[in-house]
Amino acid sequence: MTAFSAERLIGDLAVTLDLDVLIGAYPDRDGPPGTPATVLGTLAEHRVAAGAVASLRAALFDTASGNDEVLALAAEDARVVPVGTVDLRDPIGAAAEIDRLAAAPVRAIRLFPDEQNVEAGFPSVRHVARRAAAHGLAVLTGGDVRRFWRPFSGIGATVVFLDTHFYHLGDFLVAAADEPGFHTSTRLLNSPNALELVASHLGADRMVFGSRTPHAETAVPLLRLATGGLSPDAVAAVAGGTARRLLGLGAAS
Repeated sequence: MTAFSAERLIGDLAVTLDLDVLIGAYPDRDGPPGTPATVLGTLAEHRVAAGAVASLRAALFDTASGNDEVLALAAEDARVVPVGTVDLRDPIGAAAEIDRLAAAPVRAIRLFPDEQNVEAGFPSVRHVARRAAAHGLAVLTGGDVRRFWRPFSGIGATVVFLDTHFYHLGDFLVAAADEPGFHTSTRLLNSPNALELVASHLGADRMVFGSRTPHAETAVPLLRLATGGLSPDAVAAVAGGTARRLLGLGAAS
């Protein structure tokens, strides 16, 4: 019997932009330290050319200094696309930080509602959603898509739901049918036909590759994308083409 080989199945699949990359560590759970060098090394090992990087320091401790860390890293390394983070527990401060980030080379903000114990119905989420949309920033948000779709509806927002689980895919499909700015990460779409369902109902350009490196296995979404039934053009869109368009980066060189 031939041994299972994820690398063989993934083959020569290359990702031009991973939209779910973190630096830093969670202080209350086991896991890697998430240093920039190790994170970027992991991406390179898996043929991921660039990552949209957000800071756990910004999400958990100090928003401004964590965001500045990501901006400095992006200035030093072209593989880093900086993603700003705001604190949903402080909607006034979050709006001010969005204003600051919009004036910097930031094209997306990331929300951490679970880590910040914020629910979708809190006024702060809608406030932040409106401010980001007004600046034309894409929003990358965690949380259960069955609840977190609502504060982004009807405002023309560009949103990537990072935690869409294949158990909840039907809810994403019906919500996104009325919201052309709604997109989903592929990280948890690991059922046999999840990617194909999104492609057939909405189009493959409503999916983006996300791995949550280094706090999840980078190879898992790669394996699903490489072995699915999508066309080569659709795979290229998921593997970075759509993410680069959403962030206004143009085609990869």
